[in-house]
Amino acid sequence: MFHRSERLFLRPAWPEDWEAIYSGIADESIVRNLARAPWPYTPQDAQHFANLPHDPSNPRFMITALHGGVVTLIGCIGLDECNGQLDMGYWIGRKFWGHGYATEAGKAAVEMARMLGHERLSASHFVDNPASGRVLRKIGFRPTGMTRKHGCLARGEAVDAVTYEIDLAAAHYPPQQAA
Repeated sequence: MFHRSERLFLRPAWPEDWEAIYSGIADESIVRNLARAPWPYTPQDAQHFANLPHDPSNPRFMITALHGGVVTLIGCIGLDECNGQLDMGYWIGRKFWGHGYATEAGKAAVEMARMLGHERLSASHFVDNPASGRVLRKIGFRPTGMTRKHGCLARGEAVDAVTYEIDLAAAHYPPQQAA
């Protein structure tokens, strides 16, 4: 599955992407905000991720864009079944923070989840990463009002996470203003 937005091209990871993945994610300030990525993040971790089988109902995408005439990896975004519900997760390489790429990729992922027939999508962010909450609200997610412990492999412990949901069955779900 592929998706093109205004500035981004989302596509599956391929085995030869491992070096670009490693280059983008091997940063503790990124990995500490992800549930399932270890720290330190190694080249072998990137190779494993790039070689994961593709599941059309739970797709993972490389977020790419044209920069200086070169197709560049911006980050990754995925839809995964977690505890009986579809969950969206993402990361953006540090040098691409603050350019709206997470919001643009997130809106694309929401549309793909809707297109795949899912009715609800959840997401969360660790309480010490409020920037991710602002991104989720811009995409159209609404806070559930719940904070729960969520495992973080890189931190080696469960961390408080704020949970969000979006109703994909709604005809139109307007984004909330970011706080």
